[in-house]
Amino acid sequence: MKNNVSILILLLSFAVFLLSACSSDSTGSSNTESNNGNSGEENVKITFQAWGNPAELDVYQRAVDGFMDENPNIQVELLPAPGEQYEQKLMTSLQGSSGPDVFYAYEPTMAKMIESGVVEPLNDFFESDQSYSKLEDFPEGLYGPAEKDGIYYGVAPDVNPMVIYYNKKVFSEAGVKSPQEYYDEGNWNWDSFEEVTNQLVEAGKKGFILENWWAHWYSWIWSNGGLIFDEEGKLVLHENEKGQEGIKFMEKLVSEGKAVYAGSLPQGQGVDAMFMSNQVGMISGGRWFTPQFDQNANLEYDYIYMPSNTDKTQNPVGLPVAYMAVNQSSKNKDAAMKFISYYVGQQGQEARTGEGGSAMPSHPAADEATLATTDSSKHLQYFFDARDNGFTHGSNLAFDAQYPGLSADLAEEMDLMFLGKQDAETTITKVIDIIKKYEAAQ
Repeated sequence: MKNNVSILILLLSFAVFLLSACSSDSTGSSNTESNNGNSGEENVKITFQAWGNPAELDVYQRAVDGFMDENPNIQVELLPAPGEQYEQKLMTSLQGSSGPDVFYAYEPTMAKMIESGVVEPLNDFFESDQSYSKLEDFPEGLYGPAEKDGIYYGVAPDVNPMVIYYNKKVFSEAGVKSPQEYYDEGNWNWDSFEEVTNQLVEAGKKGFILENWWAHWYSWIWSNGGLIFDEEGKLVLHENEKGQEGIKFMEKLVSEGKAVYAGSLPQGQGVDAMFMSNQVGMISGGRWFTPQFDQNANLEYDYIYMPSNTDKTQNPVGLPVAYMAVNQSSKNKDAAMKFISYYVGQQGQEARTGEGGSAMPSHPAADEATLATTDSSKHLQYFFDARDNGFTHGSNLAFDAQYPGLSADLAEEMDLMFLGKQDAETTITKVIDIIKKYEAAQ
């Protein structure tokens, strides 16, 4: 009997040993996965929504791929979205507790999102060891409406300073002196700008295409030393003659045929297409045109700074930025935050702003890599100059973005002016009245 009991105890002991060994093997397998880069983390998928033409989307994908290479447990799906009604559709999806995990947002949209509570604060994650970048890595002036009361809800992944693109072939064939020649002489100003647009029109080309957007208005107004808002974000246009002159100059360009209003172009005839087909001498914009233009082997172009109507060679310009933000309803917020911190960080910006890049770095550490991989024959330095001189939408000098809906209201008045349905004086009066109403409602 005692022998049987001894045998039973021996068998039980052996079973416990086997179970312990299996448990040890299981733990060892998990650690092995961790050493192979999976970190024992659950595989997740997040969605990233952004606008852009095909060339721009290819550039975005570089940073997406770089992040996934370093984080194989996080799959990021880039969701291209048309620019038309982008803001409205995005807000609708977010307010319905759906929408993408991570997304691009326009400057005025950020103010609406913060007010609606649909975006997640970034401070805590960006201060953690998991983040690829820190909030203080970026110039404070780029945050604009993405920051409220010390809480940051979005980060600019790059910046697109406004410059003039000019078509070298159009200028050469028309026998017109180039903007760079005027600039080198110290004479690239409003007078020379009008002179070359007149000459281009006489040669059968369009001189310039003017678009209706905040970065265009402010860049022209600031090029005259004018203001709509002061450094405190207060309306001053009603007493600022230089600001009013800037609006009148834009109207003059269109009414006298020196510029064509983009909003009056026939359907399907875009600004970029006209430039690439050598129909127009100059357009203005950020670096977003560059990848598409560089794919056109027959296009000869260069960049020039905005013409000045002050005693300075360079004045402030608009700095369009997108903000990257996280959906407050995302089920994978940590993964979304980690992706953003990479995408806007040095590695992500070097991948996107180098060769074929569609924007300039907002992270200064990426500047050198951008210059090293771009066409040295073009004056890319003007983009850096403009970045260092400019202001974002929602900064105090372009404060309308801080009032949800104001930018759209101003654009409606400018549209009427560019279409010739109201003159500059009427437009200025209505713009002032509209801004006063928004200020009074705060």
